[in-house]
Amino acid sequence: MILPKATRLTPEQLTEVTGVVTEFGCKIQQIVGAVRTIYAIVGDEREELMINRLEGLDYIDRIDRIQSPFKLMDKRSDLASHRITIGGVTLGEELFVIAGACTIDPKNPNYFYETAAAVKESGANALRGGVWKPRTNPYSFQGDVKSLDILMEASRRTGLPVDTEVMEEAHIALALDAGVHTLQIGARNALNYSLLRAVGKAIAERDTIVLLKRSIHMGPLSEFISAAEYIAAFGNPNVMLCPRGTTPTLDGYRNHPDESITPLLKEKTWAPEVVDPSHSVGKATYVPAAALAAVAYGADGLCIEAHVEPTKGIGDDPKQALTPDVLRKTIAQARQLWSILRE
Repeated sequence: MILPKATRLTPEQLTEVTGVVTEFGCKIQQIVGAVRTIYAIVGDEREELMINRLEGLDYIDRIDRIQSPFKLMDKRSDLASHRITIGGVTLGEELFVIAGACTIDPKNPNYFYETAAAVKESGANALRGGVWKPRTNPYSFQGDVKSLDILMEASRRTGLPVDTEVMEEAHIALALDAGVHTLQIGARNALNYSLLRAVGKAIAERDTIVLLKRSIHMGPLSEFISAAEYIAAFGNPNVMLCPRGTTPTLDGYRNHPDESITPLLKEKTWAPEVVDPSHSVGKATYVPAAALAAVAYGADGLCIEAHVEPTKGIGDDPKQALTPDVLRKTIAQARQLWSILRE
């Protein structure tokens, strides 16, 4: 990490710095913050001669070397003070909650509009809704681009920012053009490095946020954080990490709940953790307890599936979506626990 003495390098200074690192097979990635810009050295930063030449420039304050697979997302990086704000909430300062339907039914848009209204009334900060859905069975409903209009109309009606999953580059463009605030990368694509790069490139000049779910297959935490690095490396570090349960499954639960990894992640990265209890346990009756457990482990937020009439929903909603009353109670209890833990 290169930290200039001023808030940012001039174009001439940036050209000089870029020239130095290029000689050593590296490149510069600018990370533009609200107050100052930092400059990440992408590549092997162990070359002493390169570091010496950079430190010798009179407009450079210091060079911070971070030897980890995820230089930007590392807790020791100068992005450690970076904060993500969405729906009026700055993550880490109060509990952030996303809620909404697993899948938007394009044939019955009123279900989603009613769900969106209930989500807002419950006190959630953002609205989730699946436009495109990954399905194990090729004959199952895969989503419909028409649902994107329904999602954005619900956002206009409620004033809530929205989150939806993207699975290919075409989805990214459509979602961004429509005004989606948060792009979700699901568990099946969490290690799809081409998609991660595409998302990072697409949001580089935007304030868009990414909700990155942990891979469905249990893997090391460094793998999870490094997936976020693929996105942040293009210049936008607005990435929220989302534990959502992994395989192998635990008898009785849809997945193996992994909310307990939150404190382990916080030891390694500054990125906020937004836990998905719905996919972790996969059954509505278990979700409230799983949500509270996530908060107890230190989660910065929750991503909960909810539907105004779960039995009439599609996708996962009939089995794991909370009703509005249960959602409201769960959010209230989660926020109460959040406050107790910070007294």
